[in-house]
Amino acid sequence: MDQRKRPTIKDVAIEAKVSVATVNRVLSGSGVVRQGTRERVRQAAEQVGFYGMGALRSRVAAARPRYRFGFLLHQPGRAFYHNVAEALRLAAEAVGDCEIEVRTEFLDDLSPQNIASRMLALGGECDALGVVAAVHPLVVQAVEALQGRNVPVFALISQISATGEIHYIGLDNWKVGRTAAWVFEHVCREPGKLGILVGNHRYRCQEMNESGFRSYFREHAPGFTLLEPVLTFESRAIAQEMTEKLLADNPDISGLYIAGGGITGAIAALRSTGRAGKLVVVGYELMDVTRTALLDGTLTFLISHPLARIAQEALAGMVRAVSAPNENGNFTTILPFEIYTRENI
Repeated sequence: MDQRKRPTIKDVAIEAKVSVATVNRVLSGSGVVRQGTRERVRQAAEQVGFYGMGALRSRVAAARPRYRFGFLLHQPGRAFYHNVAEALRLAAEAVGDCEIEVRTEFLDDLSPQNIASRMLALGGECDALGVVAAVHPLVVQAVEALQGRNVPVFALISQISATGEIHYIGLDNWKVGRTAAWVFEHVCREPGKLGILVGNHRYRCQEMNESGFRSYFREHAPGFTLLEPVLTFESRAIAQEMTEKLLADNPDISGLYIAGGGITGAIAALRSTGRAGKLVVVGYELMDVTRTALLDGTLTFLISHPLARIAQEALAGMVRAVSAPNENGNFTTILPFEIYTRENI
């Protein structure tokens, strides 16, 4: 290129709609320039083919805020939580105006004591913490301790507090339960017995699922008989055993609502007992095993978290909470859920 036509700092300034002095400050790394303006100058420089792109990229990258966010998720053997972790990783990579390091731990021991201990430990190393946990005084105490150290805590998937004092990223689980109930009313040939599987009543998401589920039947379909919920303790093996027993004890059962952890065990039990495809079954989360179960008729209907949106909202909320610690705002975000049948996967 002719030296006289080589793009100059002035050309970059015109393209970015800023002053030459602002471009100089970005290039030198001196002075206070908003990160959004730095990014605009970088994009403008790329657009005009500015010769100093290497230095400019380095200056813009060096000026980006850096955050370390920790996440405590459930057992490493559960595909859903690996999908959550992958969504968080991808969301962090896509953030353009800051650098986010995601640290994820998978917990086999879901006791309140262990969760609270790991929250305090990981929270001591991170700027903010996201956690999937049951409601328990020890967990709430850990949240209060971390927030007292200016480490914001976000509940993911399941709320830890009903009062809104703890940030939450997830679904309106009351609506989730009522939607599941709507499916049974409209798909079952006639009213009958419905079994309910829950992982643990201390998970607010599952408690609200069941509450919304029952409220719908009281209001719209009282002819159905809702059996007492069966606990799976978030375990595949226990879920399979308890589902097999539920089916054996209730040979006339019409449907099964898997409102908590253990869906892979429930699917295995339906297949091993020969009941797959003979019941209306509603469960959660689109992943390889549930996709297959939808396709072969073992599952009728799935309600799923929009994981990419949850990851994006969690990271955005954490950035806002950390960058404006004196706002005392609530960064709760309720997202729409996804619905799947074998016809739309």
